Amino acid sequence: MAREPKSLCFLASQAPEALAARDELIRLYGHVGEDEAEVIVALGGDGFMLQTLHSTMNTGKRVYGMNRGSVGFLMNDYRTDDLPKRIDAAVENALHPLRMTTTATDGTVTEALAINEVSLFRQSYQAAKLKVVVDGHVRLEELICDGLMVTTPAGSTAYNLSAHGPILPLEAPLLAMTPVSAFRPRRWRGALLPDRVTVDITVLESEKRPVNAVADNAEVKSVLSVRIARSERITARILSDPDRSWSDRILAEQFSD
Repeated sequence: MAREPKSLCFLASQAPEALAARDELIRLYGHVGEDEAEVIVALGGDGFMLQTLHSTMNTGKRVYGMNRGSVGFLMNDYRTDDLPKRIDAAVENALHPLRMTTTATDGTVTEALAINEVSLFRQSYQAAKLKVVVDGHVRLEELICDGLMVTTPAGSTAYNLSAHGPILPLEAPLLAMTPVSAFRPRRWRGALLPDRVTVDITVLESEKRPVNAVADNAEVKSVLSVRIARSERITARILSDPDRSWSDRILAEQFSD
């Protein structure tokens, strides 16, 4: 006999339809606090799903999302019927985020985690100048660009895709390094890296060409250097319906219009 979840916690974004869905589902299935729940049901869009995954990292909680937002690539279809059975039959993916470690111009060191990507962006009208080192080897002495990102397979269909970066299958042991409007080297379009590497990025001419760094939605202004590496000891757990698995959706994006 299928095992149904012992307890569910329903979380919603501030969108009216997400809040209404939360009230309806609580009426149907009950509700416990996050600490007591076996499964967190996230109601909203992709941004809210990322927020929920960040808050549940290394807690052992599984997150099952249903789309009540404007974008729902990470979410399952919203239905109120047979929710415990759907959750019990769901496919689980364990995600290891990227750890971003920045040093700012004032000497402050900041760490943040990224499920999707770590990005660097120019802060002013001046293009950024970056030096890129991978596992201690200089790969780009000087990259002049509007920005640069290092993306996980989970995030490869997000901003990375908009910047013409490659889509990575969820199971691929790879990271994508994708430039935003690269000016020099003019023909450089990015690189695929093993997901075990450490990437160090140094901001050149930082006073003249200030740069911000972002890990998902955590931003650090005016950075001098950024280190990016996969965090093996931290895990976020996401559930998707078997007929709409996250892995299949990412793969399907490679064949979409």
